[in-house]
Amino acid sequence: MQVEGRRKVYNEINVTPMLDLAYVLLVIFILMATASVQGIKVDLPKASSAQSLSQPQTITLTVGADGQVFMDAFPVTLSDLEARLRNAKASNPDVPIVLKGDQVAQYGKVTEVLDLLRQLDLNKVGLVTGKPTAGGGA
Repeated sequence: MQVEGRRKVYNEINVTPMLDLAYVLLVIFILMATASVQGIKVDLPKASSAQSLSQPQTITLTVGADGQVFMDAFPVTLSDLEARLRNAKASNPDVPIVLKGDQVAQYGKVTEVLDLLRQLDLNKVGLVTGKPTAGGGA
């Protein structure tokens, strides 16, 4: 007598799914190894006579809450600021300038700095603002 519906017993292990997994892991390893090679850091030699090919140095002007003006984190008066900006313009006429004003800063002080930049014909000026809050209210 033979039993109907009896399953056939396999004596072998199917290795195809394991090979698929091995190939996927190999591809991931190759991609990650290639990506990490791009980030190698080296100590480059310095040349004393070479000109810098990088972007020009940006000047940061800040007007504090109390109306104090800062140039690259150093407090300056408007006359001192004018002299420093003239020197910066002499070395690079297209020097980029970033102007940051505190939220409660005197509007007149920010306007004085902007007028000074316009008088010196410094046109590459960017105004820094913060991200809006989630509430969006006034």
